[in-house]
Amino acid sequence: MFSQPHKIEFSLPEWINEYSLTYQTTDDLKERMKFVIQAAKINVEEKTGGPFAAAIFEIETGKLVSLGVNLVMTQGLSILHAEVVAISVAQRKLGGYDLGAKSLPRHELLTSTEPCAMCLGAIPWSGVKKMVTAAFDQDARNIGFDEGQKPIDWVAALNERNIEVIRNIERDEAIKVMQLYSGSDNHIYNPREG
Repeated sequence: MFSQPHKIEFSLPEWINEYSLTYQTTDDLKERMKFVIQAAKINVEEKTGGPFAAAIFEIETGKLVSLGVNLVMTQGLSILHAEVVAISVAQRKLGGYDLGAKSLPRHELLTSTEPCAMCLGAIPWSGVKKMVTAAFDQDARNIGFDEGQKPIDWVAALNERNIEVIRNIERDEAIKVMQLYSGSDNHIYNPREG
């Protein structure tokens, strides 16, 4: 007889709420990115997921709305990339799928690495008005992650949807987290290995 789950859930790491409370609201973009990259580092150190983190902030105030980390290996779901987790948590917290709703402040997504093909697809549907990245796509590929096929000019594609993109903020620090992950016994997962 056919059977499937009626509910799909995921859990955030136990450390994430306590770490989120350390965030001091700031309009300094570099400081917000350092906060995100540190979450990626903690995720590696605590062995709760991959070397990636993302967060949703209010653009005008710098207020933290949600923090997500990569949970693919620990939760066993390929969609649980940091960006998707951060977006999902923000949408659940704010009570709707559109973070760009007129009743809400404008939101931005900060991510420790440029989005893969899946996350790039999710960003326009999220309603964020701005995306800020640290490490480049190629940096993730260099340690073995499969980022998928994206348009060559993906930044222009987001700009066409009125999503501002800022790249290369604290890139070196984000690369160090990926190197920390790849330099240990952590698994560099891909959809088809071997």
